[in-house]
Amino acid sequence: MLMFDDLNMLPLMNEEIEYLPLVSIEEDGQDEELASKEFIPILPLRNTILFPGVVIPITVGRERSVSAVKKAYEEDKYIGVLTQKQPEVEVPNMEDLNTTGTIARIMKLLKMPDGSTTIIIHGKDRFYLEELLEIDPHLRGKISVLDEQESPTDNEFKAMIASMKDLAEQIIHLSPGIPTEASVILKNIDKAEFLIHFISSNLKIKNQEKQALLEISDIKERAHWVLKYLNTELQLLELKNQIQTKVRSDLDKQQRDYFLNQQLKTIQEELHGDGSNDEMDKLRARAVKQVWPQRAKERFDKELNRIKRLNPAVPEYSMALNYIELLLELPWDKVSKDGFDLKKAAKILEKDHYGLEKVKKRILEYLAVLKLKGDMKSPILCFVGPPGVGKTSLGKSIAKALKREFVRMSLGGLHDESEIRGHRKTYIGAMPGRIIQSIRKVASSNPVFILDEIDKVGANFRGDPSSALLEVLDPEQNSTFYDNYLEVEYDLSKVLFIATANSLSNMHPALRDRMEIITISGYSLEEKLEIAKKHLVPKQRVEHGLNGKQIRLNKAVLSKTIDEYTRESGVRQLDRTIAALMRATAKSVAMEEAYNINLNTKDVERILGLKKYDKDIYKDDNPPGVAIGLAWTQTGGDILFIESSLYKGKGQLKLTGNLGDVMKESATTALSFIRSNATLLEVDPVVFDENDFHIHVPEGGIPKDGPSAGITILSALCSVITKRKIKPFLAMTGEITLRGKVLPVGGIKEKILAAKRAGLNTIILSSINQRDVEQINPDFIKGLQFHYVKNMMQVVELALN
Repeated sequence: MLMFDDLNMLPLMNEEIEYLPLVSIEEDGQDEELASKEFIPILPLRNTILFPGVVIPITVGRERSVSAVKKAYEEDKYIGVLTQKQPEVEVPNMEDLNTTGTIARIMKLLKMPDGSTTIIIHGKDRFYLEELLEIDPHLRGKISVLDEQESPTDNEFKAMIASMKDLAEQIIHLSPGIPTEASVILKNIDKAEFLIHFISSNLKIKNQEKQALLEISDIKERAHWVLKYLNTELQLLELKNQIQTKVRSDLDKQQRDYFLNQQLKTIQEELHGDGSNDEMDKLRARAVKQVWPQRAKERFDKELNRIKRLNPAVPEYSMALNYIELLLELPWDKVSKDGFDLKKAAKILEKDHYGLEKVKKRILEYLAVLKLKGDMKSPILCFVGPPGVGKTSLGKSIAKALKREFVRMSLGGLHDESEIRGHRKTYIGAMPGRIIQSIRKVASSNPVFILDEIDKVGANFRGDPSSALLEVLDPEQNSTFYDNYLEVEYDLSKVLFIATANSLSNMHPALRDRMEIITISGYSLEEKLEIAKKHLVPKQRVEHGLNGKQIRLNKAVLSKTIDEYTRESGVRQLDRTIAALMRATAKSVAMEEAYNINLNTKDVERILGLKKYDKDIYKDDNPPGVAIGLAWTQTGGDILFIESSLYKGKGQLKLTGNLGDVMKESATTALSFIRSNATLLEVDPVVFDENDFHIHVPEGGIPKDGPSAGITILSALCSVITKRKIKPFLAMTGEITLRGKVLPVGGIKEKILAAKRAGLNTIILSSINQRDVEQINPDFIKGLQFHYVKNMMQVVELALN
């Protein structure tokens, strides 16, 4: 039977999911690039004929087909499309393929969620397959592009085209399965050849007949055959409609099902009442007790009235019921009562976390304003600091201090915007976003909401979650937060959002601008000792079933553990190390073995093994050309060796150690400064012409970048050129300019703590960084000597012996 396929339907065909044409795209003339094509990857199709000018989507399943598509997409995106003579052939050869096909351009290549590959191809020109050159890894053939005949201009041909349009419109009118938009498409096709191709693609005739149409070179003859098929199809449709008219009085399936369902409903009411009505009454009773905005109430009433008219057996019923349940369970105006006892809140914060004075002060300020004013928009805080300093656990303490519910949402690796805004209800399995889900779970509209690892949010073709978070974290907008599933504005202004991040560099600038950044620096040795004594040791003792009489850790043991077995800004590794000491003691207690209750340093070495970190490497008498710099990483401060050497050459500079562009520029700037100030530095200018310079930063597997190593690189170069050693126990950090100025850098506290951990006692910094040092607790930097400099000459005088 011959008929148009429904343009909106996408039927599946065997292994490849081959779709029938969606639209016809008109183009002028033949592509000169295609006319000269001789070799091309071949894509065999089982059940579809592609005509020039037609666009179809195809899901490719066979390995050779996938390989051909990838190869074509990587080259010029052109691929030869041929139809198999026998669809069941898995690996077609020359004799299995029709030799006339269509060159197609791959417009889009999509990776589907189930792992398959879908392409959208646009037919260009017909071609003839002369020879199949390759089968593995994909089919590749030698072709010749077939010339297209110009459309005749005689009246007979014009009449054929007009008849073709009329017949096609009549078929569309008589076929309820074909949308009326098809008529619009036909009317907008002006070129005769594209009209013939478009109708040929949509005729429901055998593939052999479609292939025969494609192989006809004479466009007039091709039009004649298409007209013949259309006439046959129209006659069949008219006969079909006559038969349907006679039996139209019969009920169709949908009417029959509805009639039976109504009868079944009546029988159920007679037997044991109407279950669905009882359920609706319960939902309405819950709604009466609910306190919610007028817009939510109106939405609920509308959905409830709609669900009453639905058949409980249809899938839409359960979807609508789930939506109504969400409306009822959301805490629209329900809030936790804040605890306004500021002294008690301060005690809770102090008990749970040692230090972090800036954060505690900010929370108490917020609580004080809330107490005085009675209502205010919650601030959007962002705790930035290295791992293990207590950013997430601090959120729990804040919730406890405020007597609010606590919610944590991890954003690490999040790529889908729907995770934030929710899915539209039109999708199967749609659900609200995680913001609304979390609010629903805690049943409070003012929880403390932790957005963990906000700097690790990603973006891909599913959207950008960072952009969706802009509305959530904007106090001026989040009072009318719109979730795609909820479809009713929800007020998030009472939620205390606290984001955590390790670094601000990867964060969306607009997102960063909406938050109040609070930097949490790494802990000093003294702070770690206090944290271990007050928090970690008691916690691990309880987790291992021990008490204070079974194990005691003194200050010397904890100091040794921190210095020789951990090197971090936070306390996670320290927590795991203390757990190892507890496990060893728990084993001795359980097996009733003799052990030392008061652990000493020898016991630590016996349990933990040889020390992992040694300060002695920083105390070696380094040769000229070696300087120690201070670096900042996402895990805190670190020590960086800068090694330099010179050897006979032509004045070239070589840089190794996996350095970034900024660090390379610092090295070039340092060498230029030394050359321009050779007289002041008492350096013979001949040195720069007769020697090459090599700068290396150890640990080449780790990428390094940033301007803060500028003065360290310059000191190392001055040292190797003048043969003067760098003073021992000295570290430095600062950016340099071509004029010799020393500029300030960031991460000063972490860098200073790293220097102290390494046993260094003298630090050179930019004079502007003095203000950063003054903010550090003096007890944490006791024993360190600081030199503040403004230019490189001062650095050279201080650094070199």
